[in-house]
Amino acid sequence: MTAPGVDDAVRAREPVTERRLHPVTPLRRAWAPVAVLIGWAVHDPDQAQRQLTRLTTTTLLIALAVLVPAAALYGFLSWWFTHFAVTDSELRVRTGLLFRRTAHIRLERIQAVDVTQPLLARVAGVAKLKLDVIGTAKKDELAFLGEREARALRAELLARAAGFAPETAHEVGEAPAREILRTPPLHLALSLVLTGATWGALGAALVVPPLLWLATHSVWTVLATALPLLGAAGASSVGRFVSEYDWTVGESPDGLRIDHGLLDRTHETVPPGRVQTVRIVEPLLWRRLGWVRVELDVAGSSNSVLVPVAPREVAESVVARVLPGVTVPASGALSRPPRRAGRCLPLWWRGYGLAVTGGVFTARHGLLRRRLALVPHAKVQSVRLVQGPWKRLWRLADVHVDTGADKTVTARLRDVREAAELLRAQAERSRTGRRDAPPDRWMAP
Repeated sequence: MTAPGVDDAVRAREPVTERRLHPVTPLRRAWAPVAVLIGWAVHDPDQAQRQLTRLTTTTLLIALAVLVPAAALYGFLSWWFTHFAVTDSELRVRTGLLFRRTAHIRLERIQAVDVTQPLLARVAGVAKLKLDVIGTAKKDELAFLGEREARALRAELLARAAGFAPETAHEVGEAPAREILRTPPLHLALSLVLTGATWGALGAALVVPPLLWLATHSVWTVLATALPLLGAAGASSVGRFVSEYDWTVGESPDGLRIDHGLLDRTHETVPPGRVQTVRIVEPLLWRRLGWVRVELDVAGSSNSVLVPVAPREVAESVVARVLPGVTVPASGALSRPPRRAGRCLPLWWRGYGLAVTGGVFTARHGLLRRRLALVPHAKVQSVRLVQGPWKRLWRLADVHVDTGADKTVTARLRDVREAAELLRAQAERSRTGRRDAPPDRWMAP
């Protein structure tokens, strides 16, 4: 009869198969020496220009003949000394040319595994694997892998994180996804045109330059101000369009799949049970069309957008899949602060609202750009009542709800008695919600 723990010890002694990244990876690493030279030139352009003018053609050719092979050798050695392996309990990554570094990523602490493909990577048929891990602010990544290998490794890591046995995890494969939403490019473009930030930047670009011309009569001053303002207005809108182009949300056993990107394609997954807050954003110019934007706070993950733009009823159906059993409260179901709150915050107090249901704590703020935040009771980490001297005078208080994503949702300007009762009741709802919440697992093995 085998003693307990012997099987684990035998598996621990078994050799772990290490793998290398894709052979095109050295091309990515080879840019490091070139980047150092570019950084030096940008830091001290006068000195760089003087050194460049002193170089003869022969010297320049010799320098290139040395630099190019050196960069290629650096890229090759960096690739050669980088290995990764999946063990029974962790993803192990060894890197380092002169100084060795080994990262041990526990599989049960993996929050999300995303596959991204920059434009050149799509041409080369490779992909980058990014991992969100509990307790780390920066994503670990494996760049680059073959596209098929990246998706297979992602499926294996998710299966291991879900509790599948190591000998069967690689056979699980990627779970099938059913498309539930796709954002039309025309709707995305129109939503960006109707965004207040775009109009604000354009307005500044049209108003500020004439004022500067009247004050300075300098063409260069006007150009130096107008061009960056126009560039900022265009870059923010164009950048979001390129990033959020062909936004697709699919439903699968391991969570909601999100694919997007015009040039760089990104394949993300919203981890089930890890969503701390859902926000429904409704800009002023979108209301006539009935459009909203859905954003997320996910513990340990950088995924922040669920739906870039969609009709409200469609967006709410997607929210129902992120928060099962939760219905988004209608505007009429939100209670406003008492009228004396206008003495603390004239006019804008009308934008605040509160609703507490059996599943979520809901708070709204914003008069022009409305934001409705929904926090599941099981995700509330702490509840605080805050009351400054001016609010004490008018018997008002704020109730802050802190989540596991280091974010806070606040019910502002509530009657002090209501706030005290809300504080007590929310603490109890959070306690029972955590007790009854299902485990945060990827899939059911």
